[in-house]
Amino acid sequence: MRGNIQERGAHARTFVILSALLMLQLGTLIAPAHACGCGAMVPDPNARIAVGRETSVVDWDGSTEQIVMRFTVTSDTPRAAWIMPVPGRATVELADGALFDELVRIAAPEHRERHYFWPRGGDWPFDDVDGAGAPPPDAAAGGGVGVVGRERLGDFDVARLTATDPAALGDWLDENGFEMPAGLDEDLRPYVERGWEYVAVRLAPREKGAVLTGTLNPLRLRFASDELVYPMRLSRRAETSQSLGLFVLAEHRMEPRSAIGGSEPEVTYAGKVTSAEGELGRLTGGKERFLTVLDQEFPDPARIDGDHELRATAEDTPFRRVVWEDELLTLGGVPAWVLTLGSATAAAALWAVRARRRRRIVPPAPIHVPPPAA
Repeated sequence: MRGNIQERGAHARTFVILSALLMLQLGTLIAPAHACGCGAMVPDPNARIAVGRETSVVDWDGSTEQIVMRFTVTSDTPRAAWIMPVPGRATVELADGALFDELVRIAAPEHRERHYFWPRGGDWPFDDVDGAGAPPPDAAAGGGVGVVGRERLGDFDVARLTATDPAALGDWLDENGFEMPAGLDEDLRPYVERGWEYVAVRLAPREKGAVLTGTLNPLRLRFASDELVYPMRLSRRAETSQSLGLFVLAEHRMEPRSAIGGSEPEVTYAGKVTSAEGELGRLTGGKERFLTVLDQEFPDPARIDGDHELRATAEDTPFRRVVWEDELLTLGGVPAWVLTLGSATAAAALWAVRARRRRRIVPPAPIHVPPPAA
C-alpha cells in the first residue's frame, strides 16, 4: 500500500521512521495502562505489571447482562487483583478466548483499493527511494461484608461479595489477599449505597514460581440487570491515561449516555449478527444481536465521574470502517501514465508527419508581360 508518508519524500520518511523507533524505545520504558471497568489492576508491592490489552464483551438481552473480560499482561509478579462492582448477584466462570476472535473477524474493516495515476515515491522511476511500509480488547464474614461464594477458576481466585460498609469491604479485601489501591473505600461508596454486589478477582498462577505474562483465560460474569451498564468509576484511580474498548451485543445499536470524563466514544463497527454456532452463539443463545464496537480514550482518569450507561440509538444504522489501499494504476502490468505519455507522444509524431505531407508549396504568381506595341 502506498501511503501518504511516501508522498513526502525520503526525508519525511526517515523522520517518521526515527520517530517511530524513538516511541518504541520509550514504550519499553513506560508501560501503557488500559482501562478496565474493574478499576486498577494492582500487583504485589514493589512489583510491576502492564496490561498490554484489556478487551471486554458485553451482552444484554434486556434483563440479563454478561461481561466477558480478557487480559494480556506482562509482569514480574505472580499475583495481582481487581474488583468489579455489579448491580445484582453474579455467577462467574471461565470463558473461551475464541469469542474474541469471532467478534474481531465480524468487525474487521473493509479493505478497498483506489488507484492513483502519477508515480509516487517507491514507484518507477522513483523506486530507488526506500519507502516506509505500513505496520503489518451467603456466608457471613462479619464487619458488614458477606461472602456469597469463593472458587478457584484456572489461574483466578474469585470471591463474590456483598457489603454494607465500604471501609469494611476494603478491609476484607486486604485481609484476604486482594490488595486494592489506597482510597478505594470512597470510590466504592456509591456502589454500597445502591446495594450493588462485587466480584473480586485475584490472579494467582497455579504453577509455583510462575509470573503473570501473556494472554490470560477470559472470565465471564453473568447477572440480572434492567439496564446495560459497564462499571468504570474505579478506573479513576489509574495514574496514566486509559483506553477502553467494548464489544456491545444488544437488541439495538447502543451508545453511552455520556463520555463520563473521557473523549467522545468512537464507533468502529455497528451491524446485526446472527450466530447459532461457536462461542458467540453460546453467549447469545443463538439469538440475533446488534453488535456495536466502541473505542474511547481517558487522558486524565481522575476525571472519570461514573459508569457507562448505554442506551439504544434512534436508529440501527450499520457502520463499517473502510481502509483504503492506494495502488498505481496499471494496464497489463504497465503504468497507465507511461502508456498515456507514450500514446500522446506517438500521436503527436504522427500528426507532425501528416502535417508535413499535406503541406503544399504555392508557386509564385506568373509575371504578366504586356504584348509589344504594334
